[in-house]
Amino acid sequence: MKLKEYFARISYKGPLRPLDLKTLTAVLQCHIRSVPFENLNIHCGETIEFGLEAVYDKIVKNHRGGWCLENNLLLSWAFQTMGYDVTLLGSHVYISQQNKYDDAMIHLLLKVVIDGKGYIADGGFGIAFQMWQPLELVSGKDQPQKPGIFRVTEDSGMWYFDKIKRKVYGSDSKLKSLYFDGPEDINCKIYCFTLKPRSIEEFREQSTILQTCPESFFVKKSICSLQTADGFRVLIGWTLTETKYDYKDNMDLVEQTTITEKELEKTLKERFNIRLKKKLVPLNEPLGLTP
Repeated sequence: MKLKEYFARISYKGPLRPLDLKTLTAVLQCHIRSVPFENLNIHCGETIEFGLEAVYDKIVKNHRGGWCLENNLLLSWAFQTMGYDVTLLGSHVYISQQNKYDDAMIHLLLKVVIDGKGYIADGGFGIAFQMWQPLELVSGKDQPQKPGIFRVTEDSGMWYFDKIKRKVYGSDSKLKSLYFDGPEDINCKIYCFTLKPRSIEEFREQSTILQTCPESFFVKKSICSLQTADGFRVLIGWTLTETKYDYKDNMDLVEQTTITEKELEKTLKERFNIRLKKKLVPLNEPLGLTP
């Protein structure tokens, strides 16, 4: 595994020094605009393999994307190789249909310490909830970014990651949800986490469950999402959504189209720079309301 190859994959041409917040942010932004958040293996009849070398081969050598366990594991390797102080953390994702955080620790994120300050870096959540800059670990502080205002809040050792979203501007008054099937709140809970260091092996069991359980979000929906210079695009099932942040009057422009089977391969290639080896069967089934 070579840092030079990874940088070529994400089109990063910046410096490796100094090891400051600016450099960290630049690498993170190149990653999320080059490497899609996607779970397409599941819907191509393939397994999402576990481990750093498998992730490197998939994303860097085969020019694919990945979900959080892949994107953030690769980012942790890149940041550590550069010389940053990086710790793996685990989080519990908020389930809007059940109005609670998932009991299982299913999301991987990173803590990076720079000059004694702690930051959360996450390049693997995707869609409307993807941070564009690392968040300083300061409880209750609004941290505005292009996608919206993010905030982490600490309570008895548990940290809560939320986003204040803008309203949506679009021609369709019944825009489909960009992540969950339920109504989209302006104040969105995303996930909660502690600062306890984790190992990637602690996620192995959940990686299998998320790929095989019939009620898993990732089994019910095929997703391919990529951040852009001014927003993001995402293909969920057959629906392609293009979002432009802060389009006007503190509103995000959202446009949706339904693609055909003939357009599928072209859309993945031109809009996400992805070429699949096996046939994709797009899926977008509703999520259940019970555990």
